[in-house]
Amino acid sequence: MDLSICDQAALPGRPAQAMWRLMTSHPAFSRRLSVAPMMDWTDRHCRAFHRVLTRRALLYTEMAVDKAIIHGDTARLIGFDAAEHPVAIQLGGSDPGELAQASKTAEGFGYCEINLNVGCPSDRVQSGRFGACLMQEPDLVADCVAAMQDAVSVPVTVKCRIGVDDQEPEQALFTLVDTVAARGVTSFAVHARKAWLKGLSPKENRSVPPLDYALVHRLKAERPELEIILNGGLQDLDHAISESTGLDGAMIGRAAYHTPWILARVDSAVFGETDPVATRSQALAAFRPYIAACLDEGGRLHDITRHMMGLYAGEPGARQWRRILSEKATRAGAGLDVLDEAQAAVSPRDEAA
Repeated sequence: MDLSICDQAALPGRPAQAMWRLMTSHPAFSRRLSVAPMMDWTDRHCRAFHRVLTRRALLYTEMAVDKAIIHGDTARLIGFDAAEHPVAIQLGGSDPGELAQASKTAEGFGYCEINLNVGCPSDRVQSGRFGACLMQEPDLVADCVAAMQDAVSVPVTVKCRIGVDDQEPEQALFTLVDTVAARGVTSFAVHARKAWLKGLSPKENRSVPPLDYALVHRLKAERPELEIILNGGLQDLDHAISESTGLDGAMIGRAAYHTPWILARVDSAVFGETDPVATRSQALAAFRPYIAACLDEGGRLHDITRHMMGLYAGEPGARQWRRILSEKATRAGAGLDVLDEAQAAVSPRDEAA
């Protein structure tokens, strides 16, 4: 089947055996280091770029709403390029039947894991009765994951907060985890902040409530049979490794997006393997065929390069890099010459870090 590098969706009509070979042609995935699902950020272009920097980090989609998967343009919404593997999908919803149906569809597309969002604090999510507000309904979450697990053979996991609003974090977190674990879920990514659903914006919810890494470590110590992944406020790779010592892994969010070069050390620092690229220039060269293919298919340069703004963060010429991409990549017909111009504005030294 001749599918493009840019838009090679794992289509539902593809034979199951072919999909299984697609999934298992990659190394067994690990949650020791992952890039968090982030709305409006971790789309397929972002994931393709991150995959150039690390072969081993587990990548997550943006949250996909179950109803949209069931009733919308599914291939456009959750299709992905095989080169993104290992990649997991995060679902949003609160109806067990709809989540089960969406999970089955997602598994058919070839995702290696189905994650349920129990942590997003946005008003849009609350109005749909899912995300962080589900911290207040652990029995419903348990019913949801049970239905999802019955529908698929890939792992079902949960990403949650340590509590919401006036909940006591230790009680809220342990209650949710124990209730859900009793239905067979063994892996939890815990954003180590409360979510304030009343009075704080989604942006403030990423920084204002204090972090409580110690509580996440206590959860692991008291529930050693569970896989516990730390998320929230991790500033770079070294910080993630340090704070997750004694846990089963770390999930990096905004730092991976705004300073993506930190991902270029994941394979060596976390997995003891050779990193795929040694310099940013090598990363751009490796990503260039993907960009070219997308442009050939009528894609817009800005849709891809908006995820690359932070590649040269902290390096000489970083401002010029961002300025050229932000001003010129948005123009109609913008092509690889814009990327070349932006790269030429960055210090030519062959940086390795």
